[in-house]
Amino acid sequence: MDTRRVLRTTGTVIAAAGLLLSGCTSGGSGGPPAAASSSAAGAAPSAEPTAVPAALRPYYEQKLSWRDCGVPGFQCATMKAPLDYAHPESGQDVDIAVARRKATGPGTRLGSLVVNPGGPGGSGIGYLQAYAGIGYPAPVRAQYDMVSFDPRGVDRSSPVECLTGPAMDTYTQVDQTPDDAAERARLVAAFKDFAAGCQSRSKRVLPHVSTVDAARDMDILRAVLGDEKLTYVGASYGTFLGAMYADLFPGRVGRLVLDGAMDPSRPALELNRDQTAGFETAFRSFAKDCVKQPDCPLGKGTPEAVADRLKEFFRKVDARPVPSGDSARPLGESLATTGVIAALYDETAWPQLREALAGAMNGDGSGLLALADSYYEREPDGRYANLMYANAAVNCLDQPPAFKGPEAVDAALPSFEKASPVFGAGLAWASLNCAYWPVKATGTAHPLTAKGAPPIVVVGTLRDPATPYKWAQALAGQLDSGVLLTYDGDGHTAYGRGSDCIDTAINTYLLEGKPPQNGKKCS
Repeated sequence: MDTRRVLRTTGTVIAAAGLLLSGCTSGGSGGPPAAASSSAAGAAPSAEPTAVPAALRPYYEQKLSWRDCGVPGFQCATMKAPLDYAHPESGQDVDIAVARRKATGPGTRLGSLVVNPGGPGGSGIGYLQAYAGIGYPAPVRAQYDMVSFDPRGVDRSSPVECLTGPAMDTYTQVDQTPDDAAERARLVAAFKDFAAGCQSRSKRVLPHVSTVDAARDMDILRAVLGDEKLTYVGASYGTFLGAMYADLFPGRVGRLVLDGAMDPSRPALELNRDQTAGFETAFRSFAKDCVKQPDCPLGKGTPEAVADRLKEFFRKVDARPVPSGDSARPLGESLATTGVIAALYDETAWPQLREALAGAMNGDGSGLLALADSYYEREPDGRYANLMYANAAVNCLDQPPAFKGPEAVDAALPSFEKASPVFGAGLAWASLNCAYWPVKATGTAHPLTAKGAPPIVVVGTLRDPATPYKWAQALAGQLDSGVLLTYDGDGHTAYGRGSDCIDTAINTYLLEGKPPQNGKKCS
């Protein structure tokens, strides 16, 4: 399991929404600002330029040719962006897939609302067509063209590819809590093979899929959509992308909502450890609820007792995997852990998790395997979406690795296990993946301030498993115009998850431009 990513669930839709790891006031036409070189994410952006270099002008002035997507109500187009912003004159491009659902009316059209589900690696187009374009509040869809795109390296946009389906099946089963030298060697070899596969299959794009690159692409998108400023809702990792855009182009910021926020100032090690603690918090919420249910497979008692029983279950399937209905993929500890974590993103999945755990404890691992497959976006025919490949490619470029080798993991294990007695060891070892990446990181952790931008709404959920609440507090504090909106609830992200208070505050901001009071709290 790759820890440096977050997942968002909305009803029966499961889409990537996060991470881990892991726009100056201008009243002009939607024309292009000059783009600086594709500098490291850690470098402070220069003052926002007002003119565009000749090499970039064709990108900003291109016209999108919209066509039917094959999904009723949606249109699709392909946007060109330079492969390397440092050398846009090279003539090498990436194709950026874009989709929209036009404003349904009535009311005045307010422009485009760009949405991003996170990941990194989540398909914005898949998210738009399956949820945002039809499930966002009707008044918002009435006045905005709902728009999304697959960021570079993702799905339809010059995708990163790494492994075949069978090879990915093998990779997801590698033991990530190694008990001896041989298991450690197999885990390191798996990370190396994964990285080598990405280099072999995706060498051209790997150096150019950073969040800085995606944010620059988003400014081209804003311009070609004809919008003077960007209106945007980003979930989880999408908050990092949105904050990066605001920091690069503060004067191009319109109404930005950053839901399930990341803290861009924290290095990879701290982000992974924080997220580990977040999953422990979410598991304790699940455990408190589970013991009240008649079908709780983990028994009764305190959350600590429930955690001990889950750890014992993981130990058993580590030693002896249980049948899953797929003879090539019995349910071992790695897949079982991934299945549990997948269900912790959304409290509505808790009944499914109880049923899946009960089945696995009685020799049927199919339920937990199905949850793990949803996390990895594995199709029934064995094909994988490129989510996990793009996820690693972006994360490993955005920051230096959390660990440089197994010895560093050993040193950090106590702190990870303190953060989560249940998941700590596995998530610590999973954080080793970027150590063997074939492309050196171009970014570093640093605060994003977006100095001069209008109010930006940052949303945090108190018991969010994947983006801990303190990250939202930190990002709202870093942003020059950050406004913190808090949801006292469980699950990952808050908008559209059942809180009328949250939804009303965000809808009012998107439709009327009135942000909530800083510090507003909803339940």
